[in-house]
Amino acid sequence: MNKHGKQILAPDRLQTMLDALSSRGYEILGPTVRDGAILYDRIASVANLPVGCTERQEKGTYRLAKRSDDALFSYVMGANSWKRFLHVPERRLMRAEKEGNRFTMAPDNEPAPMYAFFGMRSCEIHALDLMDRVLLKGPYVDQGYKARREGIFIVAVNCAQPGGTCFCVSMNTGPKALQGFDICLTELMGGQHRLLVEAGSDRGEEILSELPAEPATQADLDAADRLMRDASGHMGRKLDAEGLKDALYAASNHSHWEEIAQRCLCCGNCTLVCPTCFCTTVVDKTDITGEKAERWRRWDSCFSQEFSCIHGGSVRLSAMSRYRQWLTHKLASWNDQFGDPGCVGCGRCITWCPVGIDLTEEVQALRVADQSQKGGSA
Repeated sequence: MNKHGKQILAPDRLQTMLDALSSRGYEILGPTVRDGAILYDRIASVANLPVGCTERQEKGTYRLAKRSDDALFSYVMGANSWKRFLHVPERRLMRAEKEGNRFTMAPDNEPAPMYAFFGMRSCEIHALDLMDRVLLKGPYVDQGYKARREGIFIVAVNCAQPGGTCFCVSMNTGPKALQGFDICLTELMGGQHRLLVEAGSDRGEEILSELPAEPATQADLDAADRLMRDASGHMGRKLDAEGLKDALYAASNHSHWEEIAQRCLCCGNCTLVCPTCFCTTVVDKTDITGEKAERWRRWDSCFSQEFSCIHGGSVRLSAMSRYRQWLTHKLASWNDQFGDPGCVGCGRCITWCPVGIDLTEEVQALRVADQSQKGGSA
């Protein structure tokens, strides 16, 4: 592993990496600018990247901004997550067609594309690991996810510029990618614009051997280390994760949940942009003749009232109960199910909440309220 060591690649030579991936049959997905935001989508060249773009993110706020240079990866992360390419928003599970007096049923087994994820951040690699635990490594394997997940080539990018809503340091998920990638890039802007490149797998080594790169100097390595230290010290948010699971369980009946619910629209934005939320529902469709039927699985959200519907009606009727379910599952009961919190500190749920509910602020308020309650009853 890493036979070539860390190397330096000129930005104008980055296209050789994309070409090498494309020649191996990978469909390359990466960050690009569309509809006033940075989104993950299909890319073919370096020109498709958000060159010279950055973002301004705060709770309920997202704006693109121009830089004075040609940085390629100065954004924080895309508005959508990589989840949508693996755990797809809508998937046909089965088709049925009437033949005479009987129906012929067939599962939907479309071939999965071979993806290269170009530009994943460390927190997103951790999110992918969490999704694997849920959909691959549990007792029930999601075959559609498995087909798309197998063989993915990951080009990670170390995060040198945290956003206003990032708190990956609090969750031990960034900003530096340590594993889970085939190739990792660190963009160095001080002095000459250059990319520090390292391989994390044999496949990455193979690609790296084809790049017109040069050995990195100690000055390059020192510059990359400084970037990571600076990024770690400039997180936009902080979350005290110590004892958080027990704290949330203890606060399950606290009145602060009602205060949050007075602002929450139950729109589900936070679950849609979250890189680890995986809830779905199943719907059946027929044509007007009744000759054909299909079963589809679609993303759902625990913020919808219908999501908790069982025989007799929905279990969580109030906005308070639905927000409490989401936050407590994400930061507490997820630990019991899968061994770690279901949050990687990407901050998307804060940025894309239309009323600016901040997960980190609400957790702190619940902690303070719980301690105050205990102090008052002592």
